[in-house]
Amino acid sequence: MRRLNPTLSPLYAQKPPTPKMLVRFSSAANCALTSSDHNQDHLIFVPNPLVFHLGGRRNPLGLSFPRKKKFSMLRSPSRVRSSIKEDGISSSDGEQDLPIHGVSNTVVGVLGGGQLGRMLCQAASKMAIKVATLDPLENCPASALSYEHVVGSFNDGDAIREFAKRCGVLTVEIEHVDAVTLELLEQQGIDCQPKASTIKIIQDKYLQKVHFSQHGIPLPDFVQIDDLTTLEKAGDLFGYPLMIKSKRLAYDGRGNAVAYNKEELPSVVTSLGGFAHGLYVERWTPFLKELSVIVARSRDGSLSCYSVVETIHKDNICHIVESPANVSEEVKILANDVAQKAIGSLEGAGVFAVELFLTKDGQVLLNEVAPRPHNSGHHTIESCYTSQYEQHLRAVLGLPLGDPSMKVPAAIMYNILGEDKGETGFYLAHQLIKRALNISGATVHWYDKPEIRKQRKMGHITIVGPSRNAVKARLNKLLQRDTIESSKLVTPCVAIIMGSDSDLPTMKDAAEVLETFGVPFELTIVSAHRTPERMYSFALSAKERGIQVIIAGAGGAAHLPGMVASLTPLPVIGVPIKTSSMSGVDSLLSIVQMPKGIPVATVAIGNAANAALLAVRMLASADADLWARWDKSFPKISEKRRFSGSNPIRLICFGLVHDYDGLGSLPCNIWRDYAAPSKWNPEP
Repeated sequence: MRRLNPTLSPLYAQKPPTPKMLVRFSSAANCALTSSDHNQDHLIFVPNPLVFHLGGRRNPLGLSFPRKKKFSMLRSPSRVRSSIKEDGISSSDGEQDLPIHGVSNTVVGVLGGGQLGRMLCQAASKMAIKVATLDPLENCPASALSYEHVVGSFNDGDAIREFAKRCGVLTVEIEHVDAVTLELLEQQGIDCQPKASTIKIIQDKYLQKVHFSQHGIPLPDFVQIDDLTTLEKAGDLFGYPLMIKSKRLAYDGRGNAVAYNKEELPSVVTSLGGFAHGLYVERWTPFLKELSVIVARSRDGSLSCYSVVETIHKDNICHIVESPANVSEEVKILANDVAQKAIGSLEGAGVFAVELFLTKDGQVLLNEVAPRPHNSGHHTIESCYTSQYEQHLRAVLGLPLGDPSMKVPAAIMYNILGEDKGETGFYLAHQLIKRALNISGATVHWYDKPEIRKQRKMGHITIVGPSRNAVKARLNKLLQRDTIESSKLVTPCVAIIMGSDSDLPTMKDAAEVLETFGVPFELTIVSAHRTPERMYSFALSAKERGIQVIIAGAGGAAHLPGMVASLTPLPVIGVPIKTSSMSGVDSLLSIVQMPKGIPVATVAIGNAANAALLAVRMLASADADLWARWDKSFPKISEKRRFSGSNPIRLICFGLVHDYDGLGSLPCNIWRDYAAPSKWNPEP
């Protein structure tokens, strides 16, 4: 209970307070109360050492006492300002005088108390922002962490209206809420973010598609259906397979079904609840990848995008999220453009998820939008400077948006889905969690749901690391995937290239060093003057394939390091190779004389081992595990290691693989084995 400033009592005793005095006194003592009359609400002040809270039983003076210590509408100055405004008193003086203790005094009301609400509460706790939740389940995931949890349905208009009285701003963690009530509340001055109009559009997936098509956003073709006749016409128009969807309450694969031929149409419609349920049809989209972009929109309409991620689904449920997505920069730019255009067409502040299809011909099509934090943004808690949950709170409260960029090179999110029901399901999930706790860079999020079912989202695990390869390798360890399968999934992060197989006796020293430190690499022939097309393709694709450093041998012509450096943003280390004509001096001078703007590092003639050590140091600066191996092994590596024939190096030459054991030599007719550049596969 908060004590009244005793200096106010004499003033109050002298004469009845005027409206201006009420505002001034409320800001000085922060003691405003709303007394519930049958006809109207009054702002009243008590010349008493105690300030009474709302929500309790009546006393003879018409005041209320608290039932729960936790509940008080007076904890948010926004409620005081709201009461002042309703009574026709100007709120400007009060807003200037009311102090803000911390980041914000506004209570954020969240409709829904699932795992998204839980993580919103976790983000709020860092800044002591008060989050109240409304959910029909008393023990929902957010209930244990919220400032106040109210049991009630977010589809019940009366429950939402009563809940809104306790909050300074309303938002959602699930879109299936009573949007009509939100619209009426907005008309009464209640702050809803995002706006009810946005919720209404997104709730109905057909209306959502119509809205976005009207704003010129690329979508799969779609059409509304009312009966079997219009459905058959849609099948004739779009062909089969045909995607049939429910307009409302469709998520995680629910409400979607595929008809592979005309004969299946009646049974598919029945499985979705019939035509009366509200259905529409989409043309089947044969996509290469499913992508997602989390977009934050502030109250002034400005947008901020997180990295484009790839989502991998299992039984239509998001299973794995890889960040950043392994796609070209052009695709990332296109995905961001589509996402920003879509969210720019909506109203209200908050975080939105834009799900996308990447097609075989390079198009990016919008699949659907969620007006809230999203499964594809879970990784941001560990991988980004500002998580999507903190960003959502910043947006709805009108605070400056945070930095959405990644603070680690790569992250992967794995959903913990129920593998069985009951205690068996909990046991299997617990075994997975135990393994995760032993993996570097892994963080476990358990949603504390009281019941487990097959395919139910029970939690997630995020793994961060220095590269896409590293986090995939750690995920494979978590899932106990077969070692051979794992090795196929791990791609090299260093490329050792040379212009001819005659350079291999020098460049093999770099391979030995990388192998010592467990750094995955590829070794291949790329000639700047014999096969310029292949060199061009290699350099442009290296970064997208996960390569982080390139070690390039410079032989007689000495073009390779500089030419590759001019085509890629990756660091290039040149290795001058000793030749019969000028003993490698020409190669060394060629590297060090690269023009300004195209940096190429170099080492002594023939010292490929130092080039690899430099690459290891560069990688270790962002990889704690590699740094530990470096710190432990560095004293020993000054001693030259003999290349053992029992551990051959695999050389990729234009799609053909040759094993070099250090004892013999590669066939001199290797150039006659040349394959077309378009068929070249840079991975063994």
